[in-house]
Amino acid sequence: MQNNDSKFKTVIDKNTFYFYNPVFQEKYESYINSLKETLLVLKNKIETDGLKKEFFEALLLDKENGLRALLALTGFANESLKRLLTVVRVADNKELSKLLYKDKWAKKENGIELSEWGDTRIIKLLKDNSDFRKGIVNLFFEGSTIPFLAQTLPLFELKKLSISKLKFEIPAMIDTLVRYKESGSYSGKAENNPEVLITNILRELEIDFEQGELTELFKKEKVEKRKMDFIIPSKKLPEIIIESSFLKTTSSGQGDKAKTEANIKKLISRYYPKATFVGFVDGIGWYVRKQDLARMVSAFDDVFTFHKDEIERFKQFLKQERKKDD
Repeated sequence: MQNNDSKFKTVIDKNTFYFYNPVFQEKYESYINSLKETLLVLKNKIETDGLKKEFFEALLLDKENGLRALLALTGFANESLKRLLTVVRVADNKELSKLLYKDKWAKKENGIELSEWGDTRIIKLLKDNSDFRKGIVNLFFEGSTIPFLAQTLPLFELKKLSISKLKFEIPAMIDTLVRYKESGSYSGKAENNPEVLITNILRELEIDFEQGELTELFKKEKVEKRKMDFIIPSKKLPEIIIESSFLKTTSSGQGDKAKTEANIKKLISRYYPKATFVGFVDGIGWYVRKQDLARMVSAFDDVFTFHKDEIERFKQFLKQERKKDD
């Protein structure tokens, strides 16, 4: 056995800096080359015969990694596609449904416990259902022209549904590279957090607020400490308590979160009976988990979403509450 100095020296002297498995590296390089060659063949075909939807339909049908190649070309993330398909399944938009031939592949969902489709199911449907295949191609050709998608998708994602990318135009390829490079930074920006919108509204209306733990609640009860998103006007004298939950996808913890908020509501009612408990509950994750959603909204005195109409209603709510204090 080594002593501490020897163990320290081992890590310093024998450090590999980067770990890599040569077998895996070779295998993955083959996969990358396959995608690259598939796209080069497609590019040459388009340059020779022009841009045609059937080329992309054949790509999805005939190539094992056809969908991956299409996503690489456009920069559209696999997770984003799965989330968008969930939106298509639950949304009742005639223009979008027609574009994607929704009635030919989407079963009527009961709307209670809807789950996001996995890779295996999507790939199988692409191979087995020509209408689904055509619909996906239509999405990348014409999706940006659908008003519903223009209003629903963030502009950062909508720009990826560009026909110029399918033509392999150089500016479009550079756009894909830049968006891919900046995707992590984009997702992590504070301004991209829905709670920032609430903060801006409170500041716009010159409403005092704090964030953190409720003093009386956590001093007298043996509960796990919880940071409240917004406490108006202060932690010592809360009048309005706001919690925000925006879920981009479903998760196994939604039921627990709903239960937690219900318990917090009971404690707020006990220690701050005059305070109003408000929730911002939004996102496709809550939309498709309706049983969890029902439990979640029951924990709050009122619930808002980040829809523009709801934002306006929230502003009016704050103004009315302020009048009560005057």
